[in-house]
Amino acid sequence: MAELSPTPAARRSPATRRVLSARRSVSAVFVIHGAVTGSFATRIPWIKDHLHLSASQLGLALVAPAIGSFAAMPLASRLLHARGHRAGIRLLIVLWSAALALPALAPDLPLLALALLCYGAAAGVADVAMNAQGVEVEARVGHSIMSGLHGMWSIGGLLGSAVGVAAAAASVAAPVHLAAVAAVLVLLSFAACRGLADIRPEPKEEAPPRFTLPPRSALLIGMVGFCAVFAEGASGDWSGVYLRTVAGASPAVAAASYTAFACTMAGSRLAGDMLVRRFGPTRTVRGGGAIAVAGGVLVVTAAAPFAAISGFALLGIGIAVVVPLCFAAAGHSGDNPSRAIAGVATVTYTSGLIAPATVGAIAQATSLRGSFAVVTLLTVGLVAGAGILAQGPRASGPRGRRASIAETCQSKM
Repeated sequence: MAELSPTPAARRSPATRRVLSARRSVSAVFVIHGAVTGSFATRIPWIKDHLHLSASQLGLALVAPAIGSFAAMPLASRLLHARGHRAGIRLLIVLWSAALALPALAPDLPLLALALLCYGAAAGVADVAMNAQGVEVEARVGHSIMSGLHGMWSIGGLLGSAVGVAAAAASVAAPVHLAAVAAVLVLLSFAACRGLADIRPEPKEEAPPRFTLPPRSALLIGMVGFCAVFAEGASGDWSGVYLRTVAGASPAVAAASYTAFACTMAGSRLAGDMLVRRFGPTRTVRGGGAIAVAGGVLVVTAAAPFAAISGFALLGIGIAVVVPLCFAAAGHSGDNPSRAIAGVATVTYTSGLIAPATVGAIAQATSLRGSFAVVTLLTVGLVAGAGILAQGPRASGPRGRRASIAETCQSKM
């Protein structure tokens, strides 16, 4: 009897299988992180109505997550150094999932701000850690995967927002909805982290400082990300409110605005690696910036829910690949990906610190249309600054080249 030939999976070397397992695991972590964000975004209108908040009060409360992220992100490098990537990311993604339950439990504005501060701190450190793992896995795979990983994040946001839309349509109270989702995501987090690359420092490698200022190379990269994250944060936090107060949409349709935004971001990011390989990061980001400008104009001029949702969808397409390319450029620009990514994230997410308050303040002084006119102007910066993201791959090892999959896995995984 002829012997059956082994399957392609069976012929893979142990090192290659570990790389594929790490890629699947880090993809799952991105999905979970996005699901938390998407779940929370759909219930912001409920929180606003439940606490009787004005636009400026909601904007003030939404500053708190960015403050928490800004303060906590520099800690990521030290935590990964102390615990290794696998244990560190598992701890952080579990804390981030659990933090989802906090904001809807707040009985007033000060406690809402405190809950969002904790929520943001968990978000920021987990974000840096999982992107550092993504850059390391990308180096082992040998081609661009960061846009795809962020596409998985957007898929998570889409799934979380879809559940949120259903909960809003069924008039499920936000505390019940968010607590149930948090419990499910905590359980999924333990399973998702099992295959992560357990990257650890060399025995005599010095621990990074607890806090570190962004390196000079991070500033320009971060400013491009600043424009994209401002547009993303404004759309994620305010699209539902915009649909309700400007376009006159129902609560369920208002919640669906974030779903449209997350859906187009997911599709664009999943296609982003292919586009980057074909056109390069500069042309890809410039084209996306032009689409984002068109989407912003449509949002500002929209007179009906469908037009506004379409505008948010175009914004999602236009900014989709910018943040993953910022993290990839940072991770490939030095010998310590987590520290470089933390620096770029600190600069980039500063826009998250000012976006909610800026949108709320402009809306209070003028209107939400005026706020999104500012968002549209910032997306022009993507077209102007796209060339900064044309970074070469990070050198790997003393020979100054990217290590092969097997070689790297044998030495670090």
